[in-house]
Amino acid sequence: MLVRENEVIDQLQLPRIADDDELVRLEESDALVPLHESESLVIAPNLTPTRRYCRPWTRDFLKDFASAYYERFHRPLQINSLVRTIQQQKKLRRHNRNAGPISGDTASTHLTGVAVDISRRGLTRLQRRWIDEYLLPLKDEGLVEPIEERRQPVYHIVVYDKYTGWRDTRNAVIESMGTE
Repeated sequence: MLVRENEVIDQLQLPRIADDDELVRLEESDALVPLHESESLVIAPNLTPTRRYCRPWTRDFLKDFASAYYERFHRPLQINSLVRTIQQQKKLRRHNRNAGPISGDTASTHLTGVAVDISRRGLTRLQRRWIDEYLLPLKDEGLVEPIEERRQPVYHIVVYDKYTGWRDTRNAVIESMGTE
């Protein structure tokens, strides 16, 4: 799965973010956008403010996903990880054997700002089943690539750039049906 994700990332020509200077440049150009907490979405306290960024389409997905989840369960989703730099990933790999490499076919997708880790801690079977059922059609459409991590209690989700276009089309159809 990581091989395919990296192939798509390479086709999109998304850079693996080397360090904090490059991260700031991407933030200033709005290639990476901030993710803010809301009623439906909380961010793990250990995720520093400089790492609370992602690609615009990833943020769109997270807003939609968290809102739908909150509407169903009246609980927010927790984000554990978003963007990382190569510098940060190297440090992480020293302590976490599950952390992906910084290069190659299986490089960490967090290095590009398209990936998010959502906590599974405290979720019931019903909530996990709902999440699976929510993600499956999006996966089938080629919009996301979700992995339920076994070694860590997270859903690791890669969001592809075509999500926003799909979302805009879906919303336009829903809106037109409401006005007829």
